[in-house]
Amino acid sequence: MPLTHNATRSYSARLDQPGLLDQLELPYPACQSLNTPSFTFDPGRTRYEPLFFKMYGASAREVRSHLEPVNWFGQTVQVTGVNGAAASLRAVANEVAQHPELLRYVHPSAGTFLWRKVAGTPRQSVHSFGAAIDLNTAYSDYWLWRGFKEGQPGIRYRNRLPLALVQIFERHGWIWGGRWYHYDTMHFEYRPELTSAATCGVSAP
Repeated sequence: MPLTHNATRSYSARLDQPGLLDQLELPYPACQSLNTPSFTFDPGRTRYEPLFFKMYGASAREVRSHLEPVNWFGQTVQVTGVNGAAASLRAVANEVAQHPELLRYVHPSAGTFLWRKVAGTPRQSVHSFGAAIDLNTAYSDYWLWRGFKEGQPGIRYRNRLPLALVQIFERHGWIWGGRWYHYDTMHFEYRPELTSAATCGVSAP
């Protein structure tokens, strides 16, 4: 696929019609400490949709053909098997299970596969590809819930998830929406090109 930038280089254009280089431009701070993200720092939130359609499926029917059931603490969720996403989420669950203090944050899941657009945008949600999971909304914070508008300065950051949980996901190839200026702390998506055991500085499990 072509390695291009969106020629306009505006924030909204990079989100709505990015080039593949826009997707890869911001380094994801894998396994680093928790910090308030700077203005429009959203590593991984820009996604070149043709790549995702080609990898995971260009329709709900095609994506469904790759879904696998994952036991998420007694709840069955559907996640794509493409690129090892389902196997990775099972590994996350196995590691989280060793830390009972983290269970309240992860269960019940608020959802995995759902073919849809990101609310209020023309962009396809990563949930459409079965490559994302939302955690327990009782401990979640989301910029849109607090009445902010996309791209506005001064979005006030909020998070209640512990770093230990975030780092478990990141070691297994999942990025976290809580690393974004437009924070979405319930949201994790499978992006092994951005985070992994290696980028976290540990041996692969």
